[in-house]
Amino acid sequence: MDRIQHLNTHLFSRISAELEKRQCDGTERIVRVYSSENTLLNLADNDYLGLSKHPEMIACAQTALEMYGTSASASPLVSGFSVAHERLLRRLKTWYGLPFGMVWNSGYAANHALLSTLPKHGDVVIADRLIHHSMISGILAGGARLMRYDHCDCGHLAETLERCQGKYAQIFVVTESVFSMDGDYPALAEIAELKRRYPFFWILDEAHAIGWFGASGSGLAEVAGVLKDVDVLVGTLGKGLGSQGAFTLFHDECLQRYLVNVAGEFIYSTFLAPVCAAVAEKAIELTLTMHELRGVAQAQSRLFRQRLNVRGFQVPDGDSSIVPIVLANPQETLAVAGKLAERGILVGAIRPPTVPQGGSRLRVSLKINFNDALQDSFIAVLEEALRQ
Repeated sequence: MDRIQHLNTHLFSRISAELEKRQCDGTERIVRVYSSENTLLNLADNDYLGLSKHPEMIACAQTALEMYGTSASASPLVSGFSVAHERLLRRLKTWYGLPFGMVWNSGYAANHALLSTLPKHGDVVIADRLIHHSMISGILAGGARLMRYDHCDCGHLAETLERCQGKYAQIFVVTESVFSMDGDYPALAEIAELKRRYPFFWILDEAHAIGWFGASGSGLAEVAGVLKDVDVLVGTLGKGLGSQGAFTLFHDECLQRYLVNVAGEFIYSTFLAPVCAAVAEKAIELTLTMHELRGVAQAQSRLFRQRLNVRGFQVPDGDSSIVPIVLANPQETLAVAGKLAERGILVGAIRPPTVPQGGSRLRVSLKINFNDALQDSFIAVLEEALRQ
């Protein structure tokens, strides 16, 4: 008993020290209850198109609940894969023009499954330096060598590909389209051209581009015309599409069959609730009709960034839905986000280790209706919060 108490004391002492350090430097993560009652402007979540509260989405959800109930109640290989999931998968394949695919419980599960099962010992994964934690975690679990190229730097990617020729059984390249913390994106057409010079297996995560970019709203691969070059496209249902879950799409049936047989994230989890699949299908239908609104929203994003820069904020140019306002100091970032919340404006307060040291920021997640009046209100409140 003494030995067990000693081991437990050591464990809790170690945990407490880590938590104390995070508390002191302003990087402790805390779950807070969110209520929409006092929120005038939500620029924190990823509901870019405002679909999560769209009346047609809510009506669809109510109908689906009556039809399918509240849960899949089983893994997809037992009885959890419903008619709603099959309908969604057909819609996704038609939307992207890709013949094979899978639906997942989350984007994290999809990325981790892909990158822990496809790349193996003897392979190399060449990844953008700022890819999502889910991707890094999957790569490390799979055992392939991980090499990083400088963020959105196709020149450095080319140099890395050149160095890897003939040294590995398989070369993978992994990137996001829109990056979740900086809101920037790589030149996808240049990456596609590199693939013709240096053959590799390309995994592209479109999570933060879906709904915001593309004539049909399917993302930046559509804009760049590179869907034929992408080997696995990963997308989310829980951001721009206002539902829950994720998907992967493939050119080759063997990839789908292989993942169904080896991906624990798919095999062993109770599946995504059918109502989420039904709502996601409805979201795609609505997204297809929003082409003109997407153009307006991109223009609003460019204007907002220009207005912030004129006022002395260091904000990167761009037209995505994610605008980082870097304040550097984590305590100040938390304080400013708190002052904004007091005025009914929600933004993300992002601090290390999610971003590098010195990169603490307000992550502003734009909505498709972020017009001049809303921009004026936000900037006025932000400047006031920084003066206090």
